[in-house]
This record gives sequence, C-alpha cells and structure tokens, in this order.
Amino acid sequence: MTFELSDVQIIARAFAAVIQQMTYTCYTCAIMPDHIHLVIRKHKHTAEEMIRHFQRESHLLLREEGAIDLEHPVWGGTGWKVFLDEPSDIWRTIDYVRDNPVRIGQGIRDWSFVKPYDSWPLHEGHNPNSPYARRLQGR
Repeated sequence: MTFELSDVQIIARAFAAVIQQMTYTCYTCAIMPDHIHLVIRKHKHTAEEMIRHFQRESHLLLREEGAIDLEHPVWGGTGWKVFLDEPSDIWRTIDYVRDNPVRIGQGIRDWSFVKPYDSWPLHEGHNPNSPYARRLQGR
C-alpha cells in the first residue's frame, strides 16, 4: 500500500495512541509513502509485540476513517527491527530516520509523540552502576 498524506495523518494519530497507551518512548518517526521508521526505546514489550501494536492500531484507524476497506492489507509483513545499544548509534539512526522524508522532498515532520533523545541509557539520572550502563561503559 502507498500512503497518501491523509493516510499519514491517520497513521500518526494511531501511533500516538499506541505510544501513550503502552508508555513507549519514541525518539523519532518517519511515515513514508511506502514504509515507516520508528526509533523506540527499550521496553518490557518485545520488538515484535511493539510492531504488532503499531500495525494493528494503524490498520484499525485507517479502516475506521474510511481510508481502506475492511479486508485491505496495510502492512506487508512482520516488520524489520534493529537493536541499538550505543547512544552514538541511536543518534546516527535518529538523523537517518529524520532525513528520510527530506530525501524525497517531504521535509521533516515533528510529531507530538516524539520526545527528544536524552542519551538513554546513559542519560543524567540513570544509575551509572546498572549492569547495562557498566556494559556500555566497558566497551
């Protein structure tokens, strides 16, 4: 499926609802005409669960808004995931995702559900002696 501008707005509303309901932290999002990029912080849900939540809610809202019919497929599979541990990798990926729409002339979209990246998991206030932080610092 190719998303029109009106579809993009519906998908963004669905994503905002999922992020709020599931308490995900989203650092960037690009809703492209033929695919989506999200950078989501580690959560108790697996990546596969998160993808299913985003796919289901956006499919339901697109259908509810009349953008697609009941049987129309929206997503072409189970999604693709990459795990990023280092803040430098997360910063690089945020830049990549934010630049995706720019490369096709759509410009940067600032979604209300996107939070500024705070160098998690090594952000201020995080326990520097946590096993995760120690592992990252030991590299």
